[in-house]
This record gives sequence, structure tokens and C-alpha cells, in this order.
Amino acid sequence: MPEPRWLDGAETGRHLRPYAITGGRTRHSRHNFTLITLIAARSAHGFDHDHLEPESTQILELCRNRAVAIAELAAHLDLPVSVVKILCGDLLNASLILVQAPPGQEDQPSVELIERVMHGIRRL
Repeated sequence: MPEPRWLDGAETGRHLRPYAITGGRTRHSRHNFTLITLIAARSAHGFDHDHLEPESTQILELCRNRAVAIAELAAHLDLPVSVVKILCGDLLNASLILVQAPPGQEDQPSVELIERVMHGIRRL
């Protein structure tokens, strides 16, 4: 008789690994990243990566030459976005990455400004 699906070792490992990577955390206590937050690794010279999770080391490798979005990191690592956000928060706490957050609502131009620009363009 086949083993029930909910006892399948491969499935269990797939669900337990993210829990183990994050220490059971579901979000980072200090940082809140969006899907399009860009992550860039700081210089890796002179830093020992031995104490990092393998996934954190992979994040640093992926971000060494260019900034990469949280969503893209999750896809490359085949991990849930929530896990990648927690790992990036830990890397930020350790000053191993630079973060460029997307512009907030306050940084966006007003509708009035956009309408004035469009009106000006139409007059040309």
C-alpha cells in the first residue's frame, strides 16, 4: 500500500526546510521588503561566509554583480518570497547587502502635476 501523501518524506522536507532556514520566523522583525525591493551585495572581500546559511550565501552570489529584486531571488533559489525577505533582513542586519526600496507613495508625482505636464506636451 502506498504511503499517504501527507507523510511523504520529500514533501515534508520541502515544508520543513524553509521553517528551519528562518528559525520559524514568518517575517523579519526590523525590515519590510516588497517584491520589487532591489538587493545588492557589498564587497565580499575579507568576510567569512562560513556562518551563513547556504541560501544566504547564494543570495550574496546572485547579487554580487548587479542588484536583484526579492521576487527574482526567490525564483532563483526556489524558496518562498517570505523566506527570502527574512534572509535579506538578516543580511542587512549584518551589513552584507545594500537595499534600494521602491519609491513610496509620497515620492510619486501628484495627478495634478501629471495633468499639467500632459497639457504642456499637447500644446507643443
